[in-house]
Amino acid sequence: MMNRTEAPAFKTIDRIDIIRATKEKLNNGIELYTLNAGSQEITKIEFIFKAGMYYQPAPLIASNTNSLIESGTKSYTANQISDGVDFFGSFLELEVGQDFATVTLYSLNKYLNESLKFIEEVLKYPTFPQDEFKIHVTNKKQKHLINSQKVDILARRKFSELVFGEKHPYGIQVNDTDFERVNVTEIKAFFKDHYSSNNCTIIASGHLPNNLLTTLNGFFGEKSWGNTDAKIAPGNILLQTTKQSKHFIERPDAIQSAVKVGRLLFNKTNPDYFKFQVLNTILGGYFGSRLMANIREDKGYTYGIGSGLASFVNGGYFAISTEVGADVTKQTLEEIYKELNTLRTDLVSDNELETVRNYILGHFLRSVDGPFSLADKFKSIWEFGLGYDYFENYFNAVKTVTPKELRDLANKYLKEEDLIECVVGKM
Repeated sequence: MMNRTEAPAFKTIDRIDIIRATKEKLNNGIELYTLNAGSQEITKIEFIFKAGMYYQPAPLIASNTNSLIESGTKSYTANQISDGVDFFGSFLELEVGQDFATVTLYSLNKYLNESLKFIEEVLKYPTFPQDEFKIHVTNKKQKHLINSQKVDILARRKFSELVFGEKHPYGIQVNDTDFERVNVTEIKAFFKDHYSSNNCTIIASGHLPNNLLTTLNGFFGEKSWGNTDAKIAPGNILLQTTKQSKHFIERPDAIQSAVKVGRLLFNKTNPDYFKFQVLNTILGGYFGSRLMANIREDKGYTYGIGSGLASFVNGGYFAISTEVGADVTKQTLEEIYKELNTLRTDLVSDNELETVRNYILGHFLRSVDGPFSLADKFKSIWEFGLGYDYFENYFNAVKTVTPKELRDLANKYLKEEDLIECVVGKM
């Protein structure tokens, strides 16, 4: 009989085993990774292309290409695609990041073939109708103008520019004039060069049908498609991190100020990445972090503050981000630098480090719950050319990092003179 008056014993996580993706190939060479798990008769299929913003020749091309890919094909109008996918209980998701563009289908297994015929049209035969293009760009410009009044978005845009440079794909800003410049001809050319069988990888997850490989071969693998001769490479990449440490964009009518403090850093392929993640979590990576305890709980300057590492295929950065009352902007910055100085001078206590270890490992376990989450975890290493030993190395680093190593990392990467400060609002 369970004694409910006693709390259950606390157990630490000693090792992590997760279901691994299986690699196959379609007849035309497209790599297919499958994660067969779960009990629901649902399949998620992601078609991934190196067609993110890193590869676009000018702003708005990558995002518009991906967004408009379902706006009409040689056989279907935009409404027919939308209604057809909906009719079978499926869902189509389009996404563009810094490095990759993705077309994702969620489908009931029994209607997978019916749903895939629309995806085949979208990936092989989009027409990018001029009227749909105009509507989309007009709506996107309106949203851009509205967002350009928000201090947090302005700070995020400016910070990326400061870190990578105004001409770098990761740092370039979208201007109002870009909406007038972008045209369907550019969109079609980008699609032709980047959405092809030679530049496609498929990740399928869920309770997968036994004949999935045969099915995908029938739609996408029998022969090559798209411009298979195109060379997928970015233009001239010039990294120009600002040498000026402090940047202020005044908004006289601002009620709040957006604050970003950080620097150019590495991505997850760097040996210091794992242990720096522990340091970051202590500083601002979870609700019990030092920044939250100080600036939210103690000072009451903000509702939320956090820090994090942004990891892209060709770079990365560290940033502390918050929005605070305009009257306490300076005080907030003082407290941020004080917390950073503490990390550089004092050792993290064993109790705090153990709490953060348990948080990180527990969060990892939650992040691999279910087939779609397992696919996301696999994609997070596949994008960087890493293997599953990445997770084992991460686990070991979290378990073994010492307070001295964390202090050394803070002195190596978080010196005040190396940081970029960006404030939008009032000081």
